[in-house]
Amino acid sequence: MAETNLQILLKRRPVGAPVPEDFDIVETAMPEPGEGQVLVRARFLSLDPYMRGRMADVKSYAKPVALGAVMEGQTAGEVVASRHPGFAPGDIVLGGYGWQRFSVVGPERLFKVPAADPPLSTSLGVLGMPGLTAWTGLEDIGQPKAGETVVVSAASGAVGQVVGQIAKIRGCKVVGVAGGARKCDFVVKELGFDACLDHHGDLDAQLDAAAPEGIDVYWENVGGKTQAAVFPRLRDFGRMVMCGMIAQYNEAPGADAAGAPPGPNLGPVVRKRLRIQGFIVSDTGWSRYATFRAEMEGWIRAGRLRWREDVVDGLANAPRAFIGLLKGENFGKLVVRVD
Repeated sequence: MAETNLQILLKRRPVGAPVPEDFDIVETAMPEPGEGQVLVRARFLSLDPYMRGRMADVKSYAKPVALGAVMEGQTAGEVVASRHPGFAPGDIVLGGYGWQRFSVVGPERLFKVPAADPPLSTSLGVLGMPGLTAWTGLEDIGQPKAGETVVVSAASGAVGQVVGQIAKIRGCKVVGVAGGARKCDFVVKELGFDACLDHHGDLDAQLDAAAPEGIDVYWENVGGKTQAAVFPRLRDFGRMVMCGMIAQYNEAPGADAAGAPPGPNLGPVVRKRLRIQGFIVSDTGWSRYATFRAEMEGWIRAGRLRWREDVVDGLANAPRAFIGLLKGENFGKLVVRVD
């Protein structure tokens, strides 16, 4: 009996936070690659906060997922069939597409990766898009220098845990912000941050104690009250790397223009000569993937880089896991073991 392609489709656009009824789970025939294409069987699927934006029909840097289409997402897996000379059955690759068991993809941004060490799932985390996001944003915008103080929001998450460790390698004092004692303990004791602040507590008091000299680089993953507490503490020539705003992802379209909480007073940007810049990893990151991976693997071999994964079994459980991700229920990089 031929294998089928299990798929998770976008059934309707969420209003506020996604719910299970926003998704459809279907089985279709296994696709066939066309000329120049590759058929990939997913072993792991990456779940990331940016996917919430793809569910909304609003103008952004990428097209939204169409209703009835496969949910957006990157996978790592095995080449099953190939009509491209650069790939052969059995190759282990990063770059499969979507919340589905099988995907047909072109060779663009399809990378061969080692089969065993590090584990394949790391190609979706510390050695994949989240890690590349951290590496690119720090290199291009944050530019941390030895002796500076770096604050990282969502510090135990897929991007934040890499940001802080790279900043430590660069010789910085690193302060993380995370939710709860368990995550903060991991950030300090396992990842080696100098301190971690629980955002459920008094962030102003905690920042005064952890960074009395002020903040040189702030890595923004969440927005909201964390941003409000950090922004006034940026030092002259500080850099604010705008990677994500997960606290606002479930707001209705247009809420940022009417009815949203007021943002920080941007007057200090001039007086302190601050740099505030957003970026998308796809702008330049993937063209530098080989350089990124080589440097990261060197740090891993040297024992200077650690990571934590939150693995969910079964593709059918992806909607539930994604809903939990947006609530902060995951601990580490969230991936789905497809089968």
